[in-house]
Amino acid sequence: MDIKTATALRRLRLVSAPEAVSFLVLLACSVLKRTTDFNAVPVMGAIHGVLFVLYVVFWADAWNRTKWPLKTAALYFVLSVLPTGGFFAERKLRREAEDAVIAARARKEGAVSA
Repeated sequence: MDIKTATALRRLRLVSAPEAVSFLVLLACSVLKRTTDFNAVPVMGAIHGVLFVLYVVFWADAWNRTKWPLKTAALYFVLSVLPTGGFFAERKLRREAEDAVIAARARKEGAVSA
């Protein structure tokens, strides 16, 4: 995996958890808006909107660089629209990055010992 691909995956991973948190907070604000006088929906909506747009941009970049199959790319997109999906995406992307590092080290050790 080249550095640009690793960077694209890292950006997607780093934005996925905050995007999920902002979605959950936005849902809580929506409930509070309808049950109390508290209305933070405009602020949280803007914050969540920015994070969601970043997620989609980083998702498209990661898909382009990694050449994921359509099924994998669709999974990461669907996880972005589920309230807790960003947490699952972050975990899956972290594992993918760790596996890539392990594979790169194995290739490097194989090339050194050969």
